[in-house]
Amino acid sequence: MRKIKPLIVMMAVATSAAIAHAEQQDASSTQSSNGNAKQLSTITVVASADASAEGLMPAFAGGQVASGGKVGIFGNQKNIDTPFNLTSYTNQYIQERQAKSVGDVLKADPSVRVGRGFGNFQENYYIRGFNLGSDDTAYNGLYSILPRQYIPAELFERVEVLKGASSFLNGAMPSNGGIGGAINLLPKRASNEPLNRVTVGTDFNGGYIANDISRRFGEDQQFGVRVNTAYHGGDTAVDNEEASLGLASIGLDYRGDRLRLSGDMGYVNNRLKATRPNVTLGAGITEIPKAIDSSDNFAQKWTYSNEEDVFGSYRAEYDLADNLTAYAAYGFRHGEEQNSLANMTLTNQTTGAGTIYRFDNARVDMVNTGEVGVRSKVNTGSIEHNLVLSASAFQQNTRNAYVMDYKNTLANNIYNPIQYDQPAYSQNALFGNNLDTPKLTTRTRLRSIAIGDNLKALDDKLTVMLGGRYQTIMQENYNYGTSTKSGEYDESKFTPALGLSYKILPEVSVYANYIESLAKGLSNTNSTTKETTTLKPFVAKQKEIGAKYENDQFGASLSLFDIDKQRAVLENSIFSDAGKYVHRGVELNTFGQLTDSLKVLGGATWIDAKQKNTGNVNYDNKKEVGVAKFQANVGADWKLPPVHDVSLNAQVTYTGSTYASLDNKLKVGDWTTLDLGATYKTQLGQTPTTFNFRVNNVFDKNYWSSVGLFDNINSTSNTNNGYLVAGQPRTFMLSAAFDF
Repeated sequence: MRKIKPLIVMMAVATSAAIAHAEQQDASSTQSSNGNAKQLSTITVVASADASAEGLMPAFAGGQVASGGKVGIFGNQKNIDTPFNLTSYTNQYIQERQAKSVGDVLKADPSVRVGRGFGNFQENYYIRGFNLGSDDTAYNGLYSILPRQYIPAELFERVEVLKGASSFLNGAMPSNGGIGGAINLLPKRASNEPLNRVTVGTDFNGGYIANDISRRFGEDQQFGVRVNTAYHGGDTAVDNEEASLGLASIGLDYRGDRLRLSGDMGYVNNRLKATRPNVTLGAGITEIPKAIDSSDNFAQKWTYSNEEDVFGSYRAEYDLADNLTAYAAYGFRHGEEQNSLANMTLTNQTTGAGTIYRFDNARVDMVNTGEVGVRSKVNTGSIEHNLVLSASAFQQNTRNAYVMDYKNTLANNIYNPIQYDQPAYSQNALFGNNLDTPKLTTRTRLRSIAIGDNLKALDDKLTVMLGGRYQTIMQENYNYGTSTKSGEYDESKFTPALGLSYKILPEVSVYANYIESLAKGLSNTNSTTKETTTLKPFVAKQKEIGAKYENDQFGASLSLFDIDKQRAVLENSIFSDAGKYVHRGVELNTFGQLTDSLKVLGGATWIDAKQKNTGNVNYDNKKEVGVAKFQANVGADWKLPPVHDVSLNAQVTYTGSTYASLDNKLKVGDWTTLDLGATYKTQLGQTPTTFNFRVNNVFDKNYWSSVGLFDNINSTSNTNNGYLVAGQPRTFMLSAAFDF
């Protein structure tokens, strides 16, 4: 990896230089011998993120979301024709909101709330109330090849959110997520117009600089190159917290008559120091503590978390005949993580007292994944069939090591933090492998084959998507220290899907779907007999109906969904999958341009999320931890008269109260935040320039932004309580983008 990292950076720099040189050559070649400029023909190229013939779906009115997106193996589909709920956020929206990560983009989605992983700083996304870890996001359709804990916005063109179960469409996820939805990130591609963009910015604590360069080459502009580099560094709005991030990525594409290719490589180095940790609620806590001041930090100054990743994604598509296309894809990631943490366990909710201990971890991931398939168009009478046959494979080897000094606790307080020197390991510390040379602890393999048909009938008024996927999930676990195999999982399951959409009017469609998601079944070892029971893959079943409206300017959708997911239960020493999580809800989404000067984006979600048949009477029929009954987003963008070229934007985010314990005795209050922004477009000399100013959390609200739970499958003996994540303080952001 040490050899690959500088190579990617050098490739990015060299490619940028080559693009500049090529531009000079092209400029000189357009001059005739007598100095007059030659007239060149204009060729339009539709850039495609995934090497497909369709290219990116066009932006909807207002430019904040697209008119459609990728629906798994069926590829790009229009929203109004799709029997699923899909939102695709555009690069324009990402730039105007100065989003730094996937989570910053998804703040706008009323069906999504952003949380954090247990004991780390990984972004988590709660879609329809179910958790999706950032390592289960897809890049160009392939899972887990982007940085595991934090994905910077410079790496992607769009964020696509498919709400609901999706195992047939996308395959099972490596880390058992995706029950409530899937996230696919589209890489950047060179567009028709040359791009030389430099962006500088600050949050008045730290700063950043980013470069975005792209060109198309060839007689028919068939070759494209896109290079992105960025560096973020300095303090954050939280006291004594530091963060730095460097990245370089290269995107290449080729578009021939029958052959289309794309390739991406990237490097990201993300370093966090004294980042404010989560607050785990101890067993004796009887009420939620008052939220800390939003800028306060109770992290130890010696704590850190570093992540370094090299990744790539490559796709090819070839038209075997006019109605028959074969495709293939491959992706990889090599990631290294190291951290030294001191997370807080609260023991007194009134005073804020608690304990910390040192926990160090080292992890190395090697991911290899790919897919192959064929697509064919066949007409039977007046019915058009779009048939797909696809096969996929995924493997992740994880090497891990840790030192957990959990008996050597130190007193601390979330309201009045105490700083300690980094403690040496005590004689009671638990060691798992060597931090300098982590050993293999887990190997995860996924294999699947899917067949589907996306058919259209009745003059394209009726769309039917149907099919199924046969999925095999395999996992091997290895003991720390000895590296001997401690357990093995190898199970298969068939997951069907059916979706129907019918256009009542050109602007109105109604839809319904039944689809399943799949996750690895859990294991439990009986404390008396020492026998281990491993469950079959967990199945989540979704039933959904809805309606969509779209005219040329405004769109809206209303969805009613019912998702039940199997849950492991330990009752009377019998381990089974008799339990369930049941989420029922309603989603309302709005988007588009109401007038020439007013754009809207937002909606609301109502969710009834309950635990069923848990094996513990204290939990049965109680609300699920961390899921609000009601949440809403209202976003608007108002453009002043053209002479000013200024746009003002605002977003109000409301999240209702949630529970922080399985027995629902701990309740976290609701919260509302306001974000304001402004965009000013001008020209400095001959350079088009865009200024963006933003204030997040305008009123500096103190609140617990999310609640998580370490999902201990022994529901009769777990700690019952979850963990809290403090909301971010008021943050001022200013950036300037120069298009040279």
